[in-house]
Amino acid sequence: MLVLVALTGLAQIEDEPLQLLLLQGDSCMEQYSTYQALKYYQQAYALSDNCTTRQKLANCYYKRANYHQCAELLKNLDEDSLTHEAFRQLAYSYHKQDNTSSFIYWAQCYLSHYPDDGEMVASLTNAFALKDQPQNGIVCALMFNQEVDSTNILVNRALADAYFLNRDFSAAAKVYERLLQQGDSTFNTLYSAGMCHAQLKENECAYEQLRAALYLKQMQHYGCAYRLGVVCVDTQRYEEGLLYLKLARELMTPDPAVMKAITLSQGEGYYLTQHYPEAVAAWKEHLTYNPGSIATYYNIANAYAYLLKDYEQAKDYYQQFLTLARKEDSPNEQLSNMITASEEVLQYYKTINQKKR
Repeated sequence: MLVLVALTGLAQIEDEPLQLLLLQGDSCMEQYSTYQALKYYQQAYALSDNCTTRQKLANCYYKRANYHQCAELLKNLDEDSLTHEAFRQLAYSYHKQDNTSSFIYWAQCYLSHYPDDGEMVASLTNAFALKDQPQNGIVCALMFNQEVDSTNILVNRALADAYFLNRDFSAAAKVYERLLQQGDSTFNTLYSAGMCHAQLKENECAYEQLRAALYLKQMQHYGCAYRLGVVCVDTQRYEEGLLYLKLARELMTPDPAVMKAITLSQGEGYYLTQHYPEAVAAWKEHLTYNPGSIATYYNIANAYAYLLKDYEQAKDYYQQFLTLARKEDSPNEQLSNMITASEEVLQYYKTINQKKR
C-alpha cells in the first residue's frame, strides 16, 4: 500500500508541469492573448503529445489563422476523441485554405457525428458547387431541410444557388422566393431571384427583383444593370432600359489609371521578351489611356523602324513623337537626344525616298 501511494504521488508531481502549462495557456486564451498561449501550449505538447495537448494547441493555431498547423495536429486523431469544436475546426481549416476536396471529406465526416449543424451543411453544399457537383449539394441541403430544419437561411441560400448552377431555375426561384419571405432581402438573393425569373421569362418578377437589387447596390453592379436593362427592353420599358444598359457599359469600362499602368508594363514585358508586335500593340493601347506619353510614341517608332521594319508606321510615330516633344519648353538631355535621333531617322528616310525617284 505504501509503495502504491508513493508511485501515485510521484505521477502527480511529474504531471504538474504539464497541467500548469495547460492552465497558463488556457488563461491566456481567455484574455485573447493567443501569442502567449501558443508558447505555453507548445511547451505542453513537447512534454506530452496526447489528445488534449494536440486539441488545445490546434485551437490556438486556428484562432491565429494558422489553419495548416491546426489541420496537421487534428487530422490523425481518432474521430471519437475529437471534441465537437476541434472536429469543426478540422473541417473548416481545409475550407479556409481553399482545399475544397479535403473540406468535403472532413465536412461529411463531421456531419455524420453532428448532422444538425446548418452552417456546415451550407458550406458543404457550396463546396460541392465549387467542384461542379451541384447535384450532390442539392441532396445534402434537401436532407437537412427534410430531417432537421427547413427554415435555415444559410442552407436555403446554398440550396437555391445549387439549383441555379444545376440550371433548375424553377426550383431555384421557389427557394429564393422562400428566402425573400423570410426577410432575406440581401443583394445576392434579390439578384439571383431576378435572374431565375428572367430565365423563366417571368419578366415582371425579374424586373421588380433586379431593380430592387440594383438600388440596394447603389447602382454600382454592372451585371445587374445589364440584365435589368435587357428585361426593361423585353417589357417595352425602352427608355428606362437604355439608361440601365448605358450604366452597365460605364461600369464595365476599366479604370484609366489602372489600365495606364497595366498596358505600360505589358509593353515593357513584351519588349524585353522579344515579342515585338505584342509590345507595340500594348503601347498603342497605353496611348488610349495616356495620349500625352511622349516616350511611348518614341518606343513604338523605334520598334517599327529597327525591329519590325515597317518604315511607314515608323515615320508616322516619329512625327507624332516630334509634335509632342517640340512642345516641351525645357527638354532634358534625354529628350533632346531622342528628338535629335528621330530627326536623323526621318531625314534618312527622306533621302532614301529621293534617291528612289
